[in-house]
Amino acid sequence: MSARRRLPLVLALLLGLSAGSAYAQGIGGVLNKVNKVAKTGKEAAKVVKTVRNTFGDISDEEEHYIGRSVAALILSRYAPLNNPALSQYVNILGQAVALSSDRPETYAGYHFQILNSDEVNALAAPGGMIFLTKGLIKLCPDEEALASILAHEIGHVAARHGLQSIKKSRLVDAFKLMEQGTLQKYTPGELDQLTGIFENALGDIAESLVEKGYDRKYEYEADELALKTSLRAGYDPTGLNRFLQTMAGGAAASSGLGWFKTHPTPEQRIGKAEKVEAGMGPLPTILAARTARFQAATAGLK
Repeated sequence: MSARRRLPLVLALLLGLSAGSAYAQGIGGVLNKVNKVAKTGKEAAKVVKTVRNTFGDISDEEEHYIGRSVAALILSRYAPLNNPALSQYVNILGQAVALSSDRPETYAGYHFQILNSDEVNALAAPGGMIFLTKGLIKLCPDEEALASILAHEIGHVAARHGLQSIKKSRLVDAFKLMEQGTLQKYTPGELDQLTGIFENALGDIAESLVEKGYDRKYEYEADELALKTSLRAGYDPTGLNRFLQTMAGGAAASSGLGWFKTHPTPEQRIGKAEKVEAGMGPLPTILAARTARFQAATAGLK
């Protein structure tokens, strides 16, 4: 592909778009805008400046498209579960929990997808695209526990932990290239280098979600946010610890996969969560109606 024809792709990667993304359908308007931006070096420079200094400078819209590309990478590893009723239940519950979070709205809203995997795992892509495996759902004893897991992943989105996974060196390298002149003046080799940088930036996030995990401080922060969000949503926040206790010492824990690979041990998290719960005062009652609703939604899940 010629350097000129790759200009839109470079800017698309800057905005977090993936050319092969399953989520990229219906975004023709955005791609048209990218084409227009690519024709003017001044406009391209404006896009660069939005993310030049800190990850906090990335707009909600840019974060959304980065998240969609990361979500496509996740779906290249895991197949979605074909269970419309359970999917609807999880999405309604997730939306209700998100409304009580520190970030109730994102650019295109929160979206929840169940993955057809027995691995115990949950993943949150930037912008509000959240994945749960059926293996994790099967370990949840009730709706309170499931709500706490959703709140944990929403906490990652609220705190923008995914964006923190991008190696700063990649952005520094990209900006050094961009400061040399407008995109129109780049050689094919420079465009190859720039495109690779942004492809690798998406890979950084996906690797953190699936392979390495977030920094432990981010996981503990997400746990604390989950406890507070669950309480605001009217759920007993001890649902998180009850889920962690189910995980501790079980067969799934010995697998070393999923959460056991990318998160602190359940025992470590339980102790920290208990300290937060101790300062919360009276906690909501676990409602039998919620438990029955959860059991009906998950019945037959294999």
